Amino acid sequence: MSDDELQPRPPEAPRPPHPVEELLGYRFRDPTLLDEALTHASHKNEVGGDVVDYERLEFLGDAVVELAVSELLFRRLPGAREGRLTQLRARLVNARTLATIARHLGLGAHIRVGRGEEKSGGRARRSILADVLEALAGAIYLDGGYVEVSALVARLVDRRLEETLVQDSVKDPKSRLQEWAQHVHQITPAYALVDVSGPQHDARFVAEVTVGDALNAKGGGASKKEAEQQAAAAALQEVAARLSSADDA
Repeated sequence: MSDDELQPRPPEAPRPPHPVEELLGYRFRDPTLLDEALTHASHKNEVGGDVVDYERLEFLGDAVVELAVSELLFRRLPGAREGRLTQLRARLVNARTLATIARHLGLGAHIRVGRGEEKSGGRARRSILADVLEALAGAIYLDGGYVEVSALVARLVDRRLEETLVQDSVKDPKSRLQEWAQHVHQITPAYALVDVSGPQHDARFVAEVTVGDALNAKGGGASKKEAEQQAAAAALQEVAARLSSADDA
């Protein structure tokens, strides 16, 4: 045996992170899963060989995302009933929302598509963006397990859920504020009657709502209930303004 053979081999240089790994904040143990999740059928058909497209991973990821979002809603909104949870999940787990998240991340630039799909704007197509995001969820599930992928999904949909809770026209302001507070701060809003003025037959009530140290607002009305609803509405307007400011930053 030569002296060269006795020398220990130098460790292999670490693989540089793929841009999508940096976007997601997740490092794949098996990078072939990432390649598969980013490969559209049009690219596979052009290249041929052993190239695999994302369709199988998208099938798996669809179920993974739905489960992860269901768990997020179940844990973060303890007061919401089954019908409400189902409604919110449908607003988050759909092509429009998933494509918006994918577009915000900038995933389109990294999808491998064929020349024809490239020319027709396939990278920006809603269905493809949503499918790729689900395929990535499936890939991370296989690569790192449910804990990893559920944490990622929660991170990705958190902002969309917050916006949905604030803007939802179906629920009254107090209910919306309570769901928002439970989701974002894990606490329940507290209401206090701070003023009553005017004659008994035409009294005006002023209520104040606080969400811990994070938020407070006041509202008035012809009854305590109405004043609390107006206070909640004012608080939601403040949250919406904060979300808008964050988007503009």
